Amino acid sequence: MTSDDDPFHDCELDPEAILGTHTFEDVLFTDDTETPVNVLTGETPAHSQATVEEATEFAASIDTETPQIALPASVESQVETQSKPYTAAAFFHFKATGSLERHRAYHAAYEADAFAVDFEANYASGDLVITVERADEA
Repeated sequence: MTSDDDPFHDCELDPEAILGTHTFEDVLFTDDTETPVNVLTGETPAHSQATVEEATEFAASIDTETPQIALPASVESQVETQSKPYTAAAFFHFKATGSLERHRAYHAAYEADAFAVDFEANYASGDLVITVERADEA
């Protein structure tokens, strides 16, 4: 197999590292995502008030072929840019999977016909579950 045929040729991890079901705990935006509080009023600024429904609708509205999830934005970015407490990213984003190596491997598997990749985003718990199988076994 040439490197042009191998979807993992640029990956540090091989497919074995991501095959099966993996749960990434507490990585999604939830109703409990930390938001800034104005120390003078004790209130959360309007721009940082959001619901899970709003966050998931935002992620779903991103015009891309890769499914998006809602990840929590840092308190710092919420304050500095007056942004919402969530951001959208590909379901295999390194902030969700914990490493750039896993991000690249999941991306390669998602793009390759040889693999079936599925995910479940549980916004109640904040957990993301990604399942990767060889297409001929799915």
